[in-house]
Amino acid sequence: METERNLGPQPIGNVMAERNLKPHDLVAASTEQLTHKMVQRAVKGRRLTDNTKRKVIAAVQLAAGFEFSAEQLFNY
Repeated sequence: METERNLGPQPIGNVMAERNLKPHDLVAASTEQLTHKMVQRAVKGRRLTDNTKRKVIAAVQLAAGFEFSAEQLFNY
């Protein structure tokens, strides 16, 4: 059985919109190697690896200046 990879828009998109954050803001804030494509895939709901998910969460926290849990940003 194949795992579904496209999971629809994720809460991270709403969080970014509420705080007026663009994908570039996350890439710029990240201290790790985070790409625009990783952020785009996160927002669109493409299933991410645990490592990529961790990088995206860390970047959102740095860019927003607020702590977020994985459950607040992703629904899978």
